[in-house]
Amino acid sequence: MRMAQAGTMCGNETLSSDFTLAGLFAHRKASAFLFAVLGAIFLTALVANGTMIFLIHRDPLLHTPMYFLLSHLSLIDVMYISTIVPKILVDYLLGRGTISFSGCTAQYFLYMGFVGAEFFLLGLMAYDRYVAICRPLRYPVLMSRRVCWLIVASSWFGGALDSFLLTPLTMSLPFCASHTIDHFFCEAPTMLRLACGNKATYETVMYACCVLMLLAPFSVVTASYARILLTVLRVKSAEGKRKALATCSSHMAVVTLFYGAALYTYMLPQSYHTPLQDKISSAFYTILTPVTNPLIYSLRNRDVREAWGRLMARSGRGPRRGVQGL
Repeated sequence: MRMAQAGTMCGNETLSSDFTLAGLFAHRKASAFLFAVLGAIFLTALVANGTMIFLIHRDPLLHTPMYFLLSHLSLIDVMYISTIVPKILVDYLLGRGTISFSGCTAQYFLYMGFVGAEFFLLGLMAYDRYVAICRPLRYPVLMSRRVCWLIVASSWFGGALDSFLLTPLTMSLPFCASHTIDHFFCEAPTMLRLACGNKATYETVMYACCVLMLLAPFSVVTASYARILLTVLRVKSAEGKRKALATCSSHMAVVTLFYGAALYTYMLPQSYHTPLQDKISSAFYTILTPVTNPLIYSLRNRDVREAWGRLMARSGRGPRRGVQGL
């Protein structure tokens, strides 16, 4: 009976107490510099992803399945970096690092939904590259507008499913041991370390969701690129191989950066984690990935550079001819 009462009190304390976020700026002398860098990264992510969405929407030559999916990738990047970084910047300016229980729950829910959607979308984008290289004659059928919308809807549904499954389980755990989150946002592994009581059910559901959210799309990526590699090896001309690999290099760079850090965070046992490692790993796929994704796709993609040249030509800020040489 006493144990039940204690658990109830612990639960009430959880609902009525704020959490304290340790944040990214541990060293006072370097905090102003880190604040400026983080602010620049956030602004760059918004501008770069916004520019990608605008270019893809405005330029008719970019109205293809690959760029349709890429525009939604940029949209997801903007949305999930906006759930994390503004809070860090505001806390630094106000000199505080607290977040309410409801605020932490909302951040956790939005973050899990957006990052889950990106996991699925990146995986399904590998299917697009597989069809483009291995089944080029059937590309218009296999990647029709209906299929593209199905891919986008499936990605959002997968992210929403993760949020609706994990958020109630995580935030219903009793956090009576400590309310200090040694992280810069309310992330699942960190919240699990703060919780007390029986966490076996949560850990089982978390593992199942991670398998679904990470390994399922990662399997699609692996299978798609295995088929692509076999197809490329059968191409006789060196120029043909170069073009085939060039169409996949940007996506592979993004997948490696994003999935690598996420696999460490969610699949490695908690005993191998430290707070500093968690911060570094999370920063890679929550802060750096949204700013590197559009840069990788724009700098390594001739179509995007040419679309930018055409836009500048129409606005009178660039050459009206010769954009093909960009």
